[in-house]
Amino acid sequence: MEQDVNIKIIDRDGVTHDVLAPTDMAMNLMEVVRSYELAPEGTIGICGGMAMCASCQCYVNSDHKLPEMHDEEEAMLSEAFYVKDNSRLGCQIQMTSEMEGLEVELAPES
Repeated sequence: MEQDVNIKIIDRDGVTHDVLAPTDMAMNLMEVVRSYELAPEGTIGICGGMAMCASCQCYVNSDHKLPEMHDEEEAMLSEAFYVKDNSRLGCQIQMTSEMEGLEVELAPES
């Protein structure tokens, strides 16, 4: 049986939320942020998780091995605002047991 993972999400106001993310629902980080309402409706995941917008950009603060970036994600981040070396699109980070202890910070709204 898959276990939920503990992750830390710092919202756009700088508040840290410790959340439990299910690993058995094929959710990605953007969907976790939405389900916990850590970003106002309509400000995250606008494209529905297709890597077609950068509204779910986040900074990965922990040293996790993340999935390789696809071309779409790289292209989106190359056009996004406030991009840092540790920027990723939340919709591209699947919640798996390897994500236990993940720490991310939501990028400012562009």
